[in-house]
Amino acid sequence: MDNFEEDLTCSVCYSIFEDPRVLPCSHTFCRTCLENIIQGSGNFSVWRPLRFPLKCPTCRSIVELPPTGIISLPINFSLMGIIEKYQKEDHPKTPTCPDHCRQPLNMFCLLDRKLVCGYCLTVGQHQGHPIDDLQNAYIKEKETANKLVEQLSDKHWVVMSVFIEQLVLQKAQAEQIIQQDKDTVVQYFEDLQKTLQTKKEALLAALDEVNAKIASEYDPLIYKMSEMKEEQLALEIFGAFVEEEKDPLTFLENIHIYRQRVNALIKTKLPVIRPLDIQPRAGHFLMEKWSKITVGHIEQAPIPQVKHCLENQWNKDLASYLKHVWELSHKVLTTGVFIAVLFLLAILSLSIFLKESCIDVLNATNSNLPDVQATSWKTVLEVCTKLQSLKTILENLIETLMDFFCQISFFKAENGLSAHVIHCVNLCDANIGKLNIVLFVYIVRIRFEFSLCRWQRHIFLKQ
Repeated sequence: MDNFEEDLTCSVCYSIFEDPRVLPCSHTFCRTCLENIIQGSGNFSVWRPLRFPLKCPTCRSIVELPPTGIISLPINFSLMGIIEKYQKEDHPKTPTCPDHCRQPLNMFCLLDRKLVCGYCLTVGQHQGHPIDDLQNAYIKEKETANKLVEQLSDKHWVVMSVFIEQLVLQKAQAEQIIQQDKDTVVQYFEDLQKTLQTKKEALLAALDEVNAKIASEYDPLIYKMSEMKEEQLALEIFGAFVEEEKDPLTFLENIHIYRQRVNALIKTKLPVIRPLDIQPRAGHFLMEKWSKITVGHIEQAPIPQVKHCLENQWNKDLASYLKHVWELSHKVLTTGVFIAVLFLLAILSLSIFLKESCIDVLNATNSNLPDVQATSWKTVLEVCTKLQSLKTILENLIETLMDFFCQISFFKAENGLSAHVIHCVNLCDANIGKLNIVLFVYIVRIRFEFSLCRWQRHIFLKQ
């Protein structure tokens, strides 16, 4: 069957004959193959001569074609009939070329190592490439397959299998590590979420507790006020009914009852409504305390002790603390007055000494004693310096006392007692002792220098 198929194959395109034409030399070729040969030769021209030569691809003899060209060549009808019978018979179907319709892939291109058809070799991409028939190519490539199999069994590929196993193992280990890290991240944030949820519930519970206490204090008041309001409305309706009563006996009985109920309602004291203060506020507490907490220490975040305080309780606490402030202020005033008296005594003593020194200067001047005059004036200068120091100390003391009372006067009570008052009171507590010690040292020093000057003056007068 293969040899029979070769007889039905064109020697130009190596495909089954299509529209076979017979040359004068009796060789048969496809009409399309002959037209391609004419177009590819140098003798082809649009303006054809009356006859032009054509070389037979098989016998290489020169034949002259008529002016009408290939179409005038006779058709090989006997060959066409054999081809039709062959194509109708049941035989293995040869694959066709994907580039050329219905052209069988019956040749093998040695350059590209691909199955090709006749059109691929004549006018296609494989034109001019070395070719071989299928059977010879099959025998040659069969040996190549054995060589390739031997190459695949080399040690190199055995080592590659080991590498693949190592890569698979490393990939599995890396995936396991990643999964462990993912589980750690999930567990960490779940614990963090649980901690935050616990803190949230604790904060809400503290607020709910205060809310319950507030409700327990306000609900009875609201209920009592509601009853009084209902009694008022009922008395208004009852009063209108009494006014419309025409019977004197009934009217007198009802007006007595009406008077008693109205008097009872009027005598009922209304509850005192005092403003409510809730501390600490959640927003301020979270901003002040929680903003400094890191994620790792979220479990240590504090929960506030929320408290509510009515106005009378706040006033009581404030009055108690202000009483302490007043006692301390009285203490400061008493100490200040005592110190001021000591300073006045010191200044008075120095003034007397200054007067005596000035008299000595005058006497020394009249006696024409230059050295004595210089010494006396030096003493006067020292006394004036001491007086200047006393003046500075008095000014500082007065400024401290004024600042203290200004802070007490202008404090603003917020969240309980003012931070200015607390700071000022604590400052005075700490500094009263210091003021007493410093001022006492200054007074002792001044008295000592005063006594020394008097002694020097006494020695000077004796001389």
